[in-house]
Amino acid sequence: MFVRKKKNKSGRTSIQIIDKSSGKYKVIKTMGCTDDIFEIERYHKAGLQWIIDRNKQIEIDFLNERQIAEVFLNNIKQIKVIGTELLLGKIFDEIGFNRLNEELFRQLVFSRICFPVSKLKTTDYLFKYHSRKIDVDKIYRYLDKLNVEQKALVQEISYCHTLEVLNKEISIVFYDVTTLYFEIEDEDELRRTGFSKEGKHQNPQIVLGLLVSVDGYPLAYEIFEGNKFEGHTMLPIIDSFKKKFSLDKLVIIADSGLLSGDNISRLQAKGYEYILGGRIKNESQSIKRQILRLKLNNGGSAIIDKDKQTRIIISYSEARARKDRANREKGLKRLEKQIKSGKLTKSNINKRGYNKYLSLEGEARVSINRQAFEEDAQWDGLKGFITNTKLTKEEIIENYGHLWKIEKAFRISKTDLRIRPIYHRLRHRIEAHICISFAAYKVYKELERQLRLKRTNLSPEKTIEIAKTIYSIKVMTPLNKEFIDKMILLNNEQKNLIDIFNL
Repeated sequence: MFVRKKKNKSGRTSIQIIDKSSGKYKVIKTMGCTDDIFEIERYHKAGLQWIIDRNKQIEIDFLNERQIAEVFLNNIKQIKVIGTELLLGKIFDEIGFNRLNEELFRQLVFSRICFPVSKLKTTDYLFKYHSRKIDVDKIYRYLDKLNVEQKALVQEISYCHTLEVLNKEISIVFYDVTTLYFEIEDEDELRRTGFSKEGKHQNPQIVLGLLVSVDGYPLAYEIFEGNKFEGHTMLPIIDSFKKKFSLDKLVIIADSGLLSGDNISRLQAKGYEYILGGRIKNESQSIKRQILRLKLNNGGSAIIDKDKQTRIIISYSEARARKDRANREKGLKRLEKQIKSGKLTKSNINKRGYNKYLSLEGEARVSINRQAFEEDAQWDGLKGFITNTKLTKEEIIENYGHLWKIEKAFRISKTDLRIRPIYHRLRHRIEAHICISFAAYKVYKELERQLRLKRTNLSPEKTIEIAKTIYSIKVMTPLNKEFIDKMILLNNEQKNLIDIFNL
């Protein structure tokens, strides 16, 4: 290329950039046209500079596909996962968690759902897959703020959204507890050894109480010392929940592990109604005789008055009877195997579990009391519920049946969201970690609800898995140095997800 000064018929001079790489003269650019000798010189210098700048840039042969591809690939500046932020971000905002106006809370909740690891590994994940560089100390400082200033707001947002979803007042709540152990040896004021639901009795743990609504939407939670009796955790959470949201009436539904005379007395004294799983074999001889005289058919139920305030509802299921029988036989075989191995001694004769079938022959030999085993068969298939409500027996059985959803909540938290292991030592950071897991479970449940409403066959797990494969690419144009962002959709699964949620 070169700069040409061409005299026109008008007497003016055109200053042009000429290219003859193809063998012919071709005007690439006209810098200007004038009859002023100083202007001609200025245009000429500008033309020379234009050629220098042009030669510095990449010239693309647009007929050469390989070269185009190489130029594109060489100018990629960023590749990141965008599907999870689009999907979960939409749900996060619809719930109302954006009211916190904390980008770090947003990212920690998404990470808990998509890549639940330690906070240090979370920073690596955010950098590698989302191009977000966050110092781990910044996360720790935020956890302190979250626990002190925002934990209550997180629960309030979850409650208000659940009200909208259910489109009615919350009058029935479900309560249960679980334990979360720590892989440490020494105890402290919070992490104490106690009865572990995970069989980790030697490990310090905490007790987590969770309150959910119908359909398993999380409402409130609290953590307690690891050696605290689970029956003493229920009322503090329920009292706080009722007071915070000014609720007049609540029906509490919980399993038999929370059934105690003290709990029932305190519930009644505070004006709560309740439906609790009953331990019918522990009832008085009079009530047990009434239960066994019922002779219920499959699906049948009956009411027995326990006292002036309390009723016991008994239901019978053939499927439950088969399961009870199978469990007893399995327990019996385990005992027989232990007796043959000589592992059972006097110390094993107690009322815990299937050890109640053991007896002592003479002074040394442990044997199985098969009469006790057979007598237990009359209880197969029977289930009891203790209540002070005025609901019908059918309504009581139906409502108690929803309790499995809180068990599912704990299962999801411990598996999909991996609420443990917890890599924190300080109580306020442990509480902040639980708060993030609580919000993550709320987002998960709302995703599950929306998938159900949209009548898709996708599970939340599969939906998140697909979202993880949706990337965006940032490319810099070689000539103008402009940035272009493009979402990459490579298959129908990804395209359908974008369409389903209108992302």
